[in-house]
Amino acid sequence: MKNLLDYLGKVIDNRQEKKVWHKMSDIIALVFSAMLSGAEEWTAYEIFGKEHEEFLRRYLELPNGIPSHDTIERVLAMVSPEFLQGFQVLWNEMLNSDEGEKIKKILAIDGKTQCGNGNKNQRTNHIVGAVDENGFSLGEERVDDKSNEITAIPDLLDNLNIKGHIITTDAMRDRKIPAAQIHRAVFA
Repeated sequence: MKNLLDYLGKVIDNRQEKKVWHKMSDIIALVFSAMLSGAEEWTAYEIFGKEHEEFLRRYLELPNGIPSHDTIERVLAMVSPEFLQGFQVLWNEMLNSDEGEKIKKILAIDGKTQCGNGNKNQRTNHIVGAVDENGFSLGEERVDDKSNEITAIPDLLDNLNIKGHIITTDAMRDRKIPAAQIHRAVFA
């Protein structure tokens, strides 16, 4: 877990220093923790933070307490996708360690469109993710703009330690699912 927190400390924060009340690294860690607990929207991240502030302070500075949901949304929109992908890689590495052995379960592989990250200059991201039954994200892979979910699944599976898990998928629009690769990854 220390590697994840150290990595967050390296985030590039381009906000005007005099207007900054909350550390960007604290906000990312707050959102990540809230998502692991099942929170799915900005207000839920804020509520999670307020309910667990004492615990979060063991790992985060939170110099001005828990930020509002509006601040969380604004600040997270400034974080580069590449930085978040790096964070996801570290999370996957932790899951592939002995620590990750403790949380093997049923995994759902499914595609989702990330709301709120598109604009007139950038298409909204579409991702394929592996999520356990408690809503913990074990990995994500961005779907190329000119592709579909099926092409991203092999890359996602290559980055996960899914041996021993039960894997579920949806019909994925009646396209062939890479079942042979899932079988190799689960029973290797």
